[in-house]
Amino acid sequence: MKKAVFSPLCSALIIPGLGQIINRHLKKGVCILLAVFILFIAGMIALFRIIDDVLKVETIHPGESPYFLDRLRAADYSTLWYLLMFFAVIWLYSVLDAYLTGRKLDQRGEGDRL
Repeated sequence: MKKAVFSPLCSALIIPGLGQIINRHLKKGVCILLAVFILFIAGMIALFRIIDDVLKVETIHPGESPYFLDRLRAADYSTLWYLLMFFAVIWLYSVLDAYLTGRKLDQRGEGDRL
């Protein structure tokens, strides 16, 4: 595997959008990085709201931890699952796009300049 394919593919596997930046598609790479960052912040907010709702119900006493865990298990995690699915789609797109673009660059002989 040549550098034009290997570098972007490995980068996209670790950080979505980095493979596009290595392939010199800066706008696409920054958009993907921004989307992943927004999904991360949205996931943190959703997780905070879930924990906040569980803790608001009552004051937790040391002996009531099983009741707290039951409330935590009963919480609605659908928002987190949707965010995770969106992240998976963006990540998969990033990896495939970095690989296919690197392959095209390699076939054209532009991969040696990376």
